[in-house]
Amino acid sequence: MSQNIVDLPIDATILDPLDAAITQMESSLAGLISLTPQQRRDLTKMGEKSEAFCRTALNVAQQHAGIMARDFDLQGFQRDQQALDLLRPRILRIAHLYQRITDTEMALGSDLMAAALEVYGALKVAGKGKGLDEARRSLGARWRVSSQETEKPDI
Repeated sequence: MSQNIVDLPIDATILDPLDAAITQMESSLAGLISLTPQQRRDLTKMGEKSEAFCRTALNVAQQHAGIMARDFDLQGFQRDQQALDLLRPRILRIAHLYQRITDTEMALGSDLMAAALEVYGALKVAGKGKGLDEARRSLGARWRVSSQETEKPDI
C-alpha cells in the first residue's frame, strides 16, 4: 500500500467500554433537544457580540428585578446562562473529538481507496490472461457511467 495516512488497530475489547461511555453521555444529557431545520432558521441567534449583551442584561435583571414584568422568568434566564456556561467546555471537547473522529474516518477511506486503486491498476496491467478478467470488470464497474446518465433528454 503506497498510502497509509492512518493505522488504527481497534481492539474489540475497547468497543463495549466505548459504547458504555457514549450511552452514559446520552443518559447524562437526556435533556438535550433536537431542532428541526425550520426551527434553527427561525431562532434568534446569540453570537459573540450578543453574548456580552446577554450577560449584561442578566446582571441588570438580577440587580433590578423590580422593573421586570411579573411573568418574566428571571430564574429561567439564570438557569439558561448557567447551563450554557457549564456545557461550553464539554461542547468544545466533544467537538474536538468529533473532528478527530471524522478526520480519521476520511483518512481511513482515503487509504482504502488508494489501496483499491492499486489493486485495480495491478489487475489492469498484470492480471490480463490470468483468469482475473471478471474481477477486473467488476472493479472497473465503479468507473463506468451508465448509459442513462450520458443520454441527453429530448427537448
